[in-house]
This record gives sequence, C-alpha cells and structure tokens, in this order.
Amino acid sequence: MKVMKFGGSSVKDAEKIQHVSDIARRAASSEPVVLVFSAMKGITDMLIDAATSAEKGDPAYRRLVEEIKTRQKEAIAALFGNDTAKTIEKEIGTLLDELSDILHGVELVRECSVRTMDMIMSFGERINCRLIASYLSASGTPAQYVDARSMIVTDSSHGNAKVDFEASYPLIRQTLSKVEGIAVVTGFIARTEKGVTTTLGRNGSDYTASLVGAAIDADRVEIWTDVDGVLSADPRLVPTAFVLPEISLEDAMELSYFGAEVIHPYTMLPAVDKNISIYIKNTLNPDVPGTRIAAGAKGGSAPITGIASIENVALINIEGGGMLGHPGVASRVFSALAHAKVNIIMISQASSEHSICMVCREKEAALAVAALKTELAEELRYRMIQSIELVNELEIIAVVGENMRGTPGISGRLFSALGRANINVLAIAQGSSERNISFVIHQESRSAALNAVHKAFLEEVQ
Repeated sequence: MKVMKFGGSSVKDAEKIQHVSDIARRAASSEPVVLVFSAMKGITDMLIDAATSAEKGDPAYRRLVEEIKTRQKEAIAALFGNDTAKTIEKEIGTLLDELSDILHGVELVRECSVRTMDMIMSFGERINCRLIASYLSASGTPAQYVDARSMIVTDSSHGNAKVDFEASYPLIRQTLSKVEGIAVVTGFIARTEKGVTTTLGRNGSDYTASLVGAAIDADRVEIWTDVDGVLSADPRLVPTAFVLPEISLEDAMELSYFGAEVIHPYTMLPAVDKNISIYIKNTLNPDVPGTRIAAGAKGGSAPITGIASIENVALINIEGGGMLGHPGVASRVFSALAHAKVNIIMISQASSEHSICMVCREKEAALAVAALKTELAEELRYRMIQSIELVNELEIIAVVGENMRGTPGISGRLFSALGRANINVLAIAQGSSERNISFVIHQESRSAALNAVHKAFLEEVQ
C-alpha cells in the first residue's frame, strides 16, 4: 500500500489534474494506493480573504466566491463530457451555495470565529477532492471521495488542531477498508469528537498523508510537489545545489526549520514513528527518484547533508560586567521575551558570562528590545548591564548533517572556507548533538557564504 499526497500547485487546473491522475493510475496498476489532495493552488487564500471581507461587511467576498465558481466550472468543462459535467457541476454548486450561506452569516454578525474560519477553509479540499474522484471514475479508474472528517479526530484547537491518534487510527483503517477503488482523501481537515470541523495547520495535507500511512501501515508515503526532492542548498543562490537521495528524519527537521520548506518536520512524525519512509517527488518530473526521508538514513558520503538559511533576522546583544556570576539574568531575559511573544531562533553565550546574544525575526526586534529594556531597567540604570545592542539586516546560515557527529575538523573546515571568502561571522551556535552549526552573517554576504560552504563540503562528492 502506498499513500500519495499532491499539493495545490500539482492540481491548480484541469491540465494539472489530468497529469496527476495519470501518475496515480500508473501507481495503482502495480499496488494499492490512497490519494490525498490539497485544495487547488490559491483557493485556500481566496477563502480566507472572503471570510475576512465578510467579517468587515465588505461585499467583495461575493466576488471571491464567484471567482472560485468560475475556476471550478472551467476545470469541469475541460475534464468531463456534457452529461457528466452537469452532474458534477450541480454537486459542487451545492457546496458553493453552502459556502455562500456561511459567508453571508459572517457578514450579518460581523464576526468570523476560528471555528467558522476552519469550516470556511475546509471547502477548498472538499470541492477539489470531489472533482478529482469524479474525474478518475469518469475516465475509467474507480475512485471514491473520502472526507477526512469521517476518520481523523482532533481536539478543538481550531487552526492547528492536535490529533487524537488512538481514536483516529482505527477509524482510518475502518473507513478505508470499505472504499471501492482508489480512496481520494481530503487533506488538511479533520473534526472534533462532537463533529465540529477543524484544520491541521501548516502543511496539514502532508500531515494527513502521514497519518493515513501510519494508520494503514503503508509501505511508503509520497509527497508530490514541484521540485525534484530536498536540495543540498537553495538553487536560486547556489547554482551547483543538487538533490539529496536520502536524509535522516533529524536532518530533514533541521533543514526544514532553517528555511528548506519542502516538508514541515511535524507532519513526518506519524509515518516515521512507524518506520515508514517518506519520499519527496516532483509531479513535473515523475520519473526522478526524489528524496527518501527515513529514521536512521545516513545520507551521502559528504561530512554534511545540506545548507539552509533564514533571512531578515536581527541580533540582540546584552552586554555587561554585572552579569558575571549573577544568577537569573538569562531566565529574566527569556521570560521577558516570551511574555512579549518574541520567538528566539538562535542563542549564544560565552563562558565569561559578559554577554548574551540572541537572534529573532527582524519584524520582532523592536518589540524584543523594548521588552528587555523594561525588564532590565534597574540593571541598565546602575550599569550592571552596559548596553542592549540591536543589529538588523542579518542572515542565519545552518550547516546540517548526521555525518558531522564525532567527525573532527568540521568547524575548522567551515570557518576556513568562510575566511577565504572574506565572510565576517557575528555569532556562532552549535548544540551537543553536533548535527547543526549555525552562524550569523550580514545579509549582503548570504550568497557568497552559501556558495563557499557548499563548495568546501559538498561539490567534491558530486
């Protein structure tokens, strides 16, 4: 059994749906498959915009619904013959009428709760999966629409619901065992025990595929997107970047956190917990093997797996002799930032305890500095802390790799390569896992640094 998930860019119009259906048919000819789909590209954003407009009393939401209807009619006309097209158009029209009614209700009360927003967003996947299941069946491949709300149970944390695995896994197995033909499952959406619609948050359709794969003990889960796999670096900045044949779960999590957004790490856990490999594949280039993500995968022979980066970050440096041997300063710093809802991406402190530096998103930097000045006002007044310095327009670069662990000379090789490229490093952080070395540089040095590191560690293995 194989689970195949296709994202919005893979099914954005009739031509893409036909192409994806061909991929699914070929796969189904050799083994049973379950298909999971996102909404058509752009539809979820349109639904959110429609809800926001309706909440403001702005009639623009009606125009957005009409645009969604037009896109559906165009796809239906291209995919089906006249008689079938009328049937499908009527079925999807009923869903769109329901959407219009909900949005009208939002307009009347001038409120769109998180619960209502989840319901509104659910229409993207529900409409698209009905369309694709009907097209597969009409073109000779029996398929059945499966609403994930019938089998994935969550709590009531709307917008990013937590899955009840014990309740969901038996329901998934039970529901899919009754499906005749290929199951076409709605990604992203689920329900509470009381039947209220919820959504699974960022990359929710990937999570749906992983949950389904884990529940039915699939042989593999495939995430189909518009790239050939996980790349060693951003090809827009590093022309010599290449597809990684396989990487460990830990490396995938590190890379995705630092900007390699092919897959969100949390979505992988259900499948990897069951020792099911996840493959990242390209709908535009289906014959390419892609990247395999699996627990314990060692990757290639190079000492690092890949390089990722986060742009538009700022460094905050707290410096003062009064911090030396003074307990509780770090606790107060991070409590103040947490209270201000500032997310800290990276931390570095020297053993002298004379300074603490931390990195956050640039858009949160001013808020972070204000919170710190308020919390540390007394220390600043009495010069126990000399300064709170802010540096903007920075970049974090992370060098990631399972093979780095226990390998001498990685840091020396890294900083020698940066030195030869005349890159100035502002801060460095490495965890005891030895799987990640992160460093901060000025944003204008980004491309030079990425290419220098890639050349030093990865190009020799190609």
